[in-house]
Amino acid sequence: MIVKVATAITLGLASLPTSNVAVRGDGLPKARPEAVAMSALRLDAITRVVRRGIAEGGFPGAAVVVGRRGSAVYSQGFGKLSWGANAPLVSPDRSVYDLASLTKVIGTTTAIMLLYDEGRIKLDDRVSTFFPEFTGGLKDQVTIRDLLTHRSGLPAGRDLWRLAWSPADAQRMVLGTPLEYAPGSHYVYSDLGADILGFVAERVSGRKLDALLQERVFTPLGMTETWYRVPANVRERTAPTATMSVRGYSLQGDVHDENAHALGGVAGHAGLFSTAGDLSVFATMMLNKGTYLGTRIISDSTVERFTARAAGSRALGWDTCAGHNGVGCGRFMSGRAYGHTGFTGTSIWIDPERDMFVVLLTNRVFESRARRPERVISDVRADLADASAWAVTEPGLAVDVDGDPAFRADYATGWNPAPEPRYRPTSGCTVSRGRALARKSAGRSARSKRAACSASKGRASARATAARRDRISSASARRSASSRRGTASARKSTASANRGKAARSKATTAARKKRR
Repeated sequence: MIVKVATAITLGLASLPTSNVAVRGDGLPKARPEAVAMSALRLDAITRVVRRGIAEGGFPGAAVVVGRRGSAVYSQGFGKLSWGANAPLVSPDRSVYDLASLTKVIGTTTAIMLLYDEGRIKLDDRVSTFFPEFTGGLKDQVTIRDLLTHRSGLPAGRDLWRLAWSPADAQRMVLGTPLEYAPGSHYVYSDLGADILGFVAERVSGRKLDALLQERVFTPLGMTETWYRVPANVRERTAPTATMSVRGYSLQGDVHDENAHALGGVAGHAGLFSTAGDLSVFATMMLNKGTYLGTRIISDSTVERFTARAAGSRALGWDTCAGHNGVGCGRFMSGRAYGHTGFTGTSIWIDPERDMFVVLLTNRVFESRARRPERVISDVRADLADASAWAVTEPGLAVDVDGDPAFRADYATGWNPAPEPRYRPTSGCTVSRGRALARKSAGRSARSKRAACSASKGRASARATAARRDRISSASARRSASSRRGTASARKSTASANRGKAARSKATTAARKKRR
């Protein structure tokens, strides 16, 4: 079956050009896997993995694009935008997804890279330089580098959506958040740090974050399906993320993250929407060290600096595969690979060593039917990265494994574990006696079975009542016997006391007579 599908993919791509002939706004050119030293048969493992994730209830649909050497070699939509029978089918170029934390790298980090390129921001600049109110409790020591590596001392987040009454108030709350530890001393993944980076980009550029990125990044790259606020005419092809929210309505085209909504829908940590096709263009620009179709977006030195490991497994803004132990980016990506994941079920991984990227977009937060949807999406992400790296056949870059690698989706371990048994009171026909009675009454009518069950319950109740009466009678008898023993003992004590008194009186009388 895999061979047939892979053959179909190869034949279907046979008429595609092998050279990179792209038109800005039309996404990446398509290429046959063999034209870029990849195996169509091995790439088809992606199909099996994603379909298993949908079948197990992890997400209703997914968009996947794998690219190498400037071309898309695997671009496919799976399932639907929601679980409904009439929901739109997923398209990698048309279906829009809430990127969640991919916003941190596609949006916020890119904005910082632009300003760093221009010398308007330095990595060791202190946040208080741009926001004098960001002071107190070592806050004036926090740098741009600390925010990019999640070592600023800020907590992971706070409930802006509960406390703020406007986007401006939410921004004041973010800037007023106290540190929980000394800057640079600990790693804590923080949405607040990303938000502050967004504020800095806006203050330095004099533009709103969405306008800055639209003008300097998305429009030059032809990313026409990427926005912070989804246009009304695009919502019907946007993947929903909730049937009901704390806002009182369903979410389709509105940012899923409540804190991003509190900040007005444009935030440093979340808020961006896009398609897999648009993200494939962005990934290619990064692989090309900042250029796409002759247009330079970021300098090559800045791309290299921001995507190299800087602290632990983190690069500047980006994450890396180092230290992930196969989670997220799989086992086969090179040590130079970098990327990010998003809470809604999104991910992007870029491997400069293989000149390859993998984009996965899902809305796994929408009415997931799996018992552990977070386990499903984690395994699917890793499997897609592994399958893509395994598909590279170029000498020196091919994955060295014996036979076919094991994919997590083939085992689905922990995806839908059996529910824990719930305690049920052992009474009536639910106990073994009732089951035995049901078996004994096989062949009788349902009414007679119910009558037998009812009679069984009545007899059990009568036996329980009789047992209680016996226990009460026994207790009463024991109390009566104890009372009688107590009475006899008291009488004996009284008699003994009387005899002692008589003896003492007799002895006293005898002594008096003797003295006379």
